[in-house]
Amino acid sequence: MNRIGITILLLCCSNVFMTFAWYGHLRNLSHRAWIIASLASWGIAFFEYLIQVPANRIGHELLSVGQLKILQEVITLSVFIPFSILYMKERISLDYLWAGFCLLGAAFFLFRSRIFGA
Repeated sequence: MNRIGITILLLCCSNVFMTFAWYGHLRNLSHRAWIIASLASWGIAFFEYLIQVPANRIGHELLSVGQLKILQEVITLSVFIPFSILYMKERISLDYLWAGFCLLGAAFFLFRSRIFGA
């Protein structure tokens, strides 16, 4: 697997951890004190960072920081939508679609030189 593929795979994995760290406590720990939720989230985020830091280091060998950030945002939305529907039981709206189009536009502009060789 090439370095960009490895970067994408690792960022997808780290994003699953990040999403649960940031939002999972809203479903599971809403009845507990916020400090308990914070400590649980930090524990989950630790594993996210163990994956995310190597992903960004590998990715930065070939991609700019801006490209890495937009790639991460596209992955974030790709992970967050199923999470919010399947885990949090929230309804999806067209706003997710519009946000996705905006991120695809951002990805296009940051990656167009790699795509078209310009």
